[in-house]
Amino acid sequence: MIAPAPLTGTPAVHAADQLSNALERHGIAADVHDGYGVALVSVWVDLLVWTDGFVYRWWTGQFSGRSRRRLYTAYTVDNPAAAARCVARRYEELQQGHPVSPLLRGDPL
Repeated sequence: MIAPAPLTGTPAVHAADQLSNALERHGIAADVHDGYGVALVSVWVDLLVWTDGFVYRWWTGQFSGRSRRRLYTAYTVDNPAAAARCVARRYEELQQGHPVSPLLRGDPL
C-alpha cells in the first residue's frame, strides 16, 4: 500500500505528490519538482503535468484546428485518482511512439 502524501511544502507540491502517488498505483513512476509556486510531475516524453495546487494541467498531444495552438486538459486537484487515470491513458498513447530504451529496461549492453 502506498502511504498518503504528507502535508509538506506548498499546496502545489502536495497536489503533485498526490498525483504521483496515484500514478504509482497505475505502475507509472513520476518525478515531482517545484518552484515559483507551481509543481511539475514529470511522467514521460511530452507528458509533464503542472499544478498550482488548484488544478492539474497537461498537453493532450493535439493542436487546435484553427490556431494550431496546443490543447491542454485540466482537472481539479480534489480527485487525483481521476486525473491519474487520464494521465495514464495519455502515458499509454505516448509509449507507443516513445518506447522505453533498452538501457532503462535493464537490457544488457
